[in-house]
Amino acid sequence: HGTWTGGREKAPAAFLRKALTSTEEFEMWGDGKQTRSFCYVDDAVEGLLRVMTSDYKQPLNVGSDEMVSMNQMADMAMGIAGKAGCKGTMPIKHIPGPEGVRGRNSNNDLIKEVLGWAPAITLQQGLEKTAPWIHDQIKKAEASGKKEDYAHSKVVAAEAVSKIGETKI
Repeated sequence: HGTWTGGREKAPAAFLRKALTSTEEFEMWGDGKQTRSFCYVDDAVEGLLRVMTSDYKQPLNVGSDEMVSMNQMADMAMGIAGKAGCKGTMPIKHIPGPEGVRGRNSNNDLIKEVLGWAPAITLQQGLEKTAPWIHDQIKKAEASGKKEDYAHSKVVAAEAVSKIGETKI
């Protein structure tokens, strides 16, 4: 379960959705050189359980240290979509949009040393596990008559409450 469309989804879900529905080009915000690491939820839960059941009382990072560029993740998503009978590899169209910080990655040296833990599921494996679910969600939405452009992402404005009951955009 999770968000896979609507502008609040995370990059892996958005990239899979675009790869599964795009037919001519893969749209991406920015130049694709931004780097991130993604941890599959099963690994995150396992890591957190190990931290909670240990006697270690200092902060530990629970995440993946497999750093990829957004261009690399787009290639992975398109490869998975191609195996699912979709278009597969296509040109990436870099467009202006939110990019976040240039690079972000988890340093797992301490948790490996203290608890002997590291994620077991690679980004590729996590995307392969997630793609069929997103594909099913797209099919269900289309079957219910929902007409949406799944090949593109939406920018969602941040909202903040300035006074109780008043939303500020």
